[in-house]
Amino acid sequence: MAEVTVTEFAEVLKVPVERLIVQLDDAGIKVSGAEDIISEDAKLELLTHLRRSHGRADPASAAPRRITLKRKSQSELKFAGGQGRTRTVNVEVRRKRTYIKRDVLEEQARKQQEELDTERRAQEHTLRKQDEIDAERLAEEQARKKQEELDAERRAQELAREEKEREAREQREAEERKRLAEEELKRRATEDEAARRKVDEERGQTGEATKQKTEGEARKDPERSRQKSKRGKPESRTPDNTLHVAAGMATRRRKKRTRRRVVNVSVDAQHSFERPTAPVIREVEIPETIAVNELSQRLAVKSTEVIKALMGMGMMVTINQIIDQDTAVLVVEEMGHTAKPLRETAIEDQLLESVGAQDAAIEKVHRPAVVTVMGHVDHGKTSLLDYIRRTRVAAGEAGGITQHIGAYHVTTDKGVLTFLDTPGHAAFTAMRARGAQVTDVIILVVAADDGVMPQTIEAIQHARAAGVPMVVAVNKVDREDADPERARNELSTHDVIPEAWGGDTLFVNVSAQTGEGIDDLLDSVLLQAELLDLKALPRGPASGVALEASLERGRGAVTTVLVKKGCLKVGDILLAGQEYGRIRAMFDEAGAAIQQAGPSMPAVVLGLSGTPAAGDDMLVVADERKAREVAQFRHGKQRDVKLAQQQAAKLDDVFQQMSDAGAVSVQLVVKADVQGSLEALKDALEAISHDEVKVVVVASGVGGITESDVQLAAASKAIIIGFNVRADAAARTAIKESGVDIRYYRVIYEIIDDIKAAVSGLLSPEVREQIVGLAEVRDVFRSPKLGNVAGCMVVDGHVKRASPIRVLRDNVVIYEGELESLRRFKDDVNEVRAGTECGIGVRNYNDVKAGDQIECYVRTEIARTV
Repeated sequence: MAEVTVTEFAEVLKVPVERLIVQLDDAGIKVSGAEDIISEDAKLELLTHLRRSHGRADPASAAPRRITLKRKSQSELKFAGGQGRTRTVNVEVRRKRTYIKRDVLEEQARKQQEELDTERRAQEHTLRKQDEIDAERLAEEQARKKQEELDAERRAQELAREEKEREAREQREAEERKRLAEEELKRRATEDEAARRKVDEERGQTGEATKQKTEGEARKDPERSRQKSKRGKPESRTPDNTLHVAAGMATRRRKKRTRRRVVNVSVDAQHSFERPTAPVIREVEIPETIAVNELSQRLAVKSTEVIKALMGMGMMVTINQIIDQDTAVLVVEEMGHTAKPLRETAIEDQLLESVGAQDAAIEKVHRPAVVTVMGHVDHGKTSLLDYIRRTRVAAGEAGGITQHIGAYHVTTDKGVLTFLDTPGHAAFTAMRARGAQVTDVIILVVAADDGVMPQTIEAIQHARAAGVPMVVAVNKVDREDADPERARNELSTHDVIPEAWGGDTLFVNVSAQTGEGIDDLLDSVLLQAELLDLKALPRGPASGVALEASLERGRGAVTTVLVKKGCLKVGDILLAGQEYGRIRAMFDEAGAAIQQAGPSMPAVVLGLSGTPAAGDDMLVVADERKAREVAQFRHGKQRDVKLAQQQAAKLDDVFQQMSDAGAVSVQLVVKADVQGSLEALKDALEAISHDEVKVVVVASGVGGITESDVQLAAASKAIIIGFNVRADAAARTAIKESGVDIRYYRVIYEIIDDIKAAVSGLLSPEVREQIVGLAEVRDVFRSPKLGNVAGCMVVDGHVKRASPIRVLRDNVVIYEGELESLRRFKDDVNEVRAGTECGIGVRNYNDVKAGDQIECYVRTEIARTV
């Protein structure tokens, strides 16, 4: 169909003929009608024109600008219901991650930078304008203040002049009033003098007439005239020379008015402080650790307020003390603000994003399954793996049990598998959990002659928590007392149902000694791996998990890693937890040197700066400086978190320490060969602690016992525990000088048994009482030597002189003490048995009455154990 007509081509494209003719014309292809022939070149030219018109002229632009990956995982949660029923809830977790092309990100960054530049220039222009306006306002304000000062000075001068004029006017008015008052006084004085003279003249005329009349009467009656003369003689009057002033004309002295100084106060409202009308609620960002003074600054309060709030919560802190995020959130909420916890992982997220961008262009391929062998101790896990590997691993383990997580890459006739052998002892629960977190399929080994044991149940719980399918291997079927059906029945009680019974778990009968069922077991494991469809990136930066780490003389930090994706090579820069470094050498599980390790491959690497913690994530990065920066950030963050946890002392802890001041403790310094064993050993030893005896791990570490460890043990009076490690020459010399107790072990449960025995020996014995006799008081007799003596009948057991007693009245204890005397008739005896009468004297007690009961008992001490 190289050449077709326009009509046939329109039918193939399923478009109208008229529209196709228009598109051909737009593309520059001239056709005269529907029956014209279109060549192959014309078709390509039309296709190019249509792509160009839709913005897809560049084939590279057809690539997607954004890729979104979605993942989905399913798990089940089972809850116990009523009447022994179990309810299952399906849980589906969906995850989505979006990747954007680098050129899109660069274009967005460029646009964002341009917007920031534009905004910055606008802000600078605004700031310049604002500065000019502020300068103008400042000049106007200064001119206004200067004018106000001049006006104030002028008003002050006017007020002073007016004050002087008023004082002069008042002085003139006072002088005028004084002159008028003096003239009035003179006028009145003149009038009084004239009136006095007139009165004197009138009195003179009247006196002459009276004198003449008196002389005539005296001549007639002299005596009467004398008396009348005395009675009518006027009294002598002193002239009144007092100066009288007319009412209302008195001069009053005016108080001098105080001159007031006018002061102008300029108040600028811009710098005044006003109290808020409502409480301010702040949103405070809280990192993982924060100092008390920094928290007070973010809350805009004094440090004393924050310290007071922490003391109210039972914490004794200082201003520079570091507190953890949870405590800081409680303080912020207690003070009425809103807390916003932060994750300070920006540097780590940036590193992970850079690695993820490199992985986006690599296609995934199938990878081998990681199989973990789990089960109870001595059920044959390592022996089963030993048969598969055709080696003798179990024979080299201390005590016949696995002490570490072993990783083996095995090539079988059925396919390639990676096996992880985990310890089965109770102390290695954390190590088994790490094995379950990195595995794809779990082989649960159950001994046919032993059945389900505690560690078997823990293995089932770890498998379910990790969502990993199980294959049950019923081991030791070659023994005479083997009962595979018993193992199936016991596992079914824990919801592990065989497929033959309608369940979803594969069961295989095997024997690690004869090899029976091994092929069937491998087939079952490979079948589970095929159903899982396991894939991983074969190239690119490797990532995985650190299984174990140890320190070896001459090799440094030796780390066992399991690669999850990518390819791990010699020379790569490796970041594992808080440690980093360039890989100097790599080895497989047999010790042979290798150059690279792909997905699901275990490897032993050398070159890290230290021993990472077992279970830490491992990642290959391109920049050693970035790896060192992330490692130092993680180390500092963990140190701050640990410091905050140590310093978060509560009041109840203080009281507990005060109450435990006299408690006995067993101090230990623990050193182990690998990090995983050290963690398991510390957890197991600290779990032995009792209320009366505490087990305290003073210090712990990986590697041999050094002189500093011995000095620390001597200072803290601790016992040194060495698990698969030994003391060096300097440490041995220090041990001889200090006399520190040091013990070496190769098996974990031997350490636990010895420490339990030591703790049990320090426990105070338990005291138990046992009633051995009971006597009833029939009568009371008076003795001059012994006081009151109770006549008794022993009704049960026997009464001994040396045993303590209790006196009971109405079945209530009224006295506890000892016997003063025990007599049978007149003889002193040491023991009186049931059915016999006796006389009992109670020491320091004379209130015994008839009807009382005397109870005799003994105390026994029983040693306690942990």
